[in-house]
Amino acid sequence: MSEPGGSAPPISLDEFVSECRAFLDGSYEPKVDTGLRWGEGSDRVGVFEEPDPEEEQRRMRAVREWRRRLFDAGLGWITGPIRYGGRDLPLSYQRAFDRLARGYDVPGNGPVTITLGMVAPTILAHGTEAARNRYLAALHRGDLVACQLFSEPGAGSDLASVSTTATRDGDGWRISGQKVWTSGAQHADIGEVLCRTGEAPRHRNLTAFVIDMGAPGVEVRPLRQMTGGAAFNEVFLDSVWVPDEDRLGDIGAGWQVALTTLRNERSSIGSESFGGAGLLDLERFKAMVHHCGRRDDPLIRQHLARLYCGIRAAKYMRQRAEAARRRGLAAGPEGPLGKLALARNMAEITAFVSALLGPSLVADSGRWGTYAWANFVLGAPGYRLGGGTDEVIKNIIAERALGLPREPAAPMAGPGRP
Repeated sequence: MSEPGGSAPPISLDEFVSECRAFLDGSYEPKVDTGLRWGEGSDRVGVFEEPDPEEEQRRMRAVREWRRRLFDAGLGWITGPIRYGGRDLPLSYQRAFDRLARGYDVPGNGPVTITLGMVAPTILAHGTEAARNRYLAALHRGDLVACQLFSEPGAGSDLASVSTTATRDGDGWRISGQKVWTSGAQHADIGEVLCRTGEAPRHRNLTAFVIDMGAPGVEVRPLRQMTGGAAFNEVFLDSVWVPDEDRLGDIGAGWQVALTTLRNERSSIGSESFGGAGLLDLERFKAMVHHCGRRDDPLIRQHLARLYCGIRAAKYMRQRAEAARRRGLAAGPEGPLGKLALARNMAEITAFVSALLGPSLVADSGRWGTYAWANFVLGAPGYRLGGGTDEVIKNIIAERALGLPREPAAPMAGPGRP
């Protein structure tokens, strides 16, 4: 990717924008913003997309077709290396395309966020040349969809204690174990899996692989959430064979591979709406207050003001991060900060709608725009866990951004200790 101060891109930004506009005009309709009309249309408000299986399949087909058209038009991996199917253009070109695409009725990349934002960058950074050639173009074209197989029932945020094992078997590996809270595993063609490969000291006994989700021994089971949907899965691996060329990084260096993925995950979660900067539909919240007859309630007004300030602060933080990137500065703590702010702002929205709607939030009275918020309230706590718990994120910010001392390790259990 071209960097500030490097050679000039082979196409000017204005020419590139014209190319993007011609592609979008030829394939998609401009988006029509009809604004909010209270009581009209769907009032669903959710954190996780939980459509019925048929609708989910239709959307995945649309997203795969969108990715195929993008890639074939030279817009599927704008910043990627040319030898793997990219355009090798600066990040500013990708941002210009994203801004333009928001004005069109396109399927978007929501169901392939993990594919494009987490797994593909990890393969680019740590994969063998064979793996890069096999997977990178296919992932960006939508021919392959990926999932992330990290968390386990006994190892949530403490990934260094995973128990899934990979043992040598000829020119490959046999992987056995269980993973949990895997988003999109039901659609995934491949997965990035973190395994234990020896008895070396902690953090030096892990290895990462790309695994075929359709291979013998892979079983995906949906996890029903308290929202009623099943956006996550548990995955069982029973002696699944993986060729050594699909190993990511060196044997025993899986922790560094995992850190690459986690940095991308936190950045993706944080920048998706950067701390919730895109969450605030002020007109909808104002309409809710009006229709609930609470416009003059000082507590409700205070809730709304606090919510507005939190999301506005996230927006300014995003603008500051984007300005730093335009100046070519190294990435700072914006990803972890954005992820932490997003979890907090979702909690603030939950507090606001709970105070405003009261029993209407938990008992469906049939009133438009009330009970629909129950799905959001039940799903919002998940953002305090995904991509690292709030506590883990705070430690990262404290230790790596602020230079504070590391948190003391908890005492190990032993004779005379609980």
